[in-house]
Amino acid sequence: MQSDPSQNPSGQQSRKKISNSFWILAWVCALFLLVLFFDDKLAQMANPNTDVEHQLIGNIPTVTLKRNKAGHYVANGFINNQSVTFLLDTGATDVAIPQQVADRLGLIPGAKYSVNTANGRSAAYDTNLDSLELGAIHLTNVNASIVPGYKSNEILLGMSALKQLEFTQRGDILTLKQY
Repeated sequence: MQSDPSQNPSGQQSRKKISNSFWILAWVCALFLLVLFFDDKLAQMANPNTDVEHQLIGNIPTVTLKRNKAGHYVANGFINNQSVTFLLDTGATDVAIPQQVADRLGLIPGAKYSVNTANGRSAAYDTNLDSLELGAIHLTNVNASIVPGYKSNEILLGMSALKQLEFTQRGDILTLKQY
């Protein structure tokens, strides 16, 4: 003779615990997926140029960048064939590289000198970049500075690189051309 499971209070409690566990697991999974979704959206807002739009117009390499929500032009690129993130800065004399990024790139610091930054005076070291790439734009032998006091993972793409380009801004779009 078999007993009716609905008559068994411990069986009902077991099913209820399993049901509650599945609901908790479902909510945890839903929250995890939401975090992934919004993390991706926030990253896209901080750097809308992870995949740099570029083309050749005639023989002229042209890059189009979108401004991020903070009003800056941030884009992924390469230094010496290694992936980096640039923040375009026409107020920076050189390409300014944080120490931890310079270490990762294997850059060799040269002569030490003083620089004036938005945060005051700071030490910097000369260095040279064999190559710098931003989409279809390829620059070689670019002067740069390693700045130990610059605490960021973004490289300031300063005038030592930008002076070799023509740039035009219209609305939230910046167009760079290499002649």
